[in-house]
Amino acid sequence: QVQLVESGGGLVQAGGSLRLSCAASGRTFSNYPMGWFRQAPGKEREFVATISWSGGNTYYAASVKGRFTISRDNAKNTVYLQMNSLKPEDTAVYYCAALTDPRVPTMSAAYDYWGQGTQVTVSS
Repeated sequence: QVQLVESGGGLVQAGGSLRLSCAASGRTFSNYPMGWFRQAPGKEREFVATISWSGGNTYYAASVKGRFTISRDNAKNTVYLQMNSLKPEDTAVYYCAALTDPRVPTMSAAYDYWGQGTQVTVSS
């Protein structure tokens, strides 16, 4: 088991920045690639970004590429999502999760050990 706790969400104006953190405990965090997803009201959960276990490889959804940066610190058992140039359409609950089926890293079904989520609200 891996326990995940997200933090860092909040209310920000369009064009602003936020940094989300996801702290892990339990089984060896560094064994897992990690991902961030988001879910807006009335919409399905969507992939945001993923990072390899070493941090050397990352992949982003087209909607956030160039604005968001995923990173990790295995010594601190933490993965981050730096979000810049935020837009109102980025408003959602953001979740981190551990990737257990690396064949399909953009699908939520490939992830286990989800956090409880953190709310990000971007005002126009």
